[in-house]
Amino acid sequence: MTFFSDGEDTLRQLQMYLSPQSGHILDWFHITMKLTVINQMRKSVVGAEPAAWLDEVEKDLESLKWHLWNGNVDQALRLVDGLKTMLDGEEISPEPQKLLRTIREFGNYIAANRAYIPDYGDRYRNGERISTAFAESAVNQLVIRRMVKQQRMHCTERGAYLLLQVRTQVMNGDLRDTFGRWYPGIKAVSEDPIRLVA
Repeated sequence: MTFFSDGEDTLRQLQMYLSPQSGHILDWFHITMKLTVINQMRKSVVGAEPAAWLDEVEKDLESLKWHLWNGNVDQALRLVDGLKTMLDGEEISPEPQKLLRTIREFGNYIAANRAYIPDYGDRYRNGERISTAFAESAVNQLVIRRMVKQQRMHCTERGAYLLLQVRTQVMNGDLRDTFGRWYPGIKAVSEDPIRLVA
């Protein structure tokens, strides 16, 4: 059995407790999310820093991602150190300071999880899983989108649970059969009304 995680120690300890002989992999989804944040922060300093400097940071970030994809953790950490050196200085403005802090945190994250970073490219080419992004997406589609504060409709905990049951059946294509079992005398209707529940 192989467990994927975001690198959080408590979760990995639980996984090791449940299955001591299992494999553990740092989820590629979480690495790319952190790199996306760093890249967005880099873009926010455009105009405040010299273009050549920003180009160098961009190249190093791309190289960092490539090395992590290929399981070259030592080289990735050297690139993080180089980025920290490039960004560090006495006269650093607030935006590059935030970028530097985030890169430091990312370097610590990679160093703490180095034993769980495989060659993702090799796994991908061999048809092996590298991420749980499909599960994260399903959770977002089923639950989070409905529960965020920007939505007009809010649910109680019980209501959210019941809504999740219905949405899951809709996504799995099982809702019509469930209604058929509950109400055997119901007439066949077009598929559109049931889809409106989603």
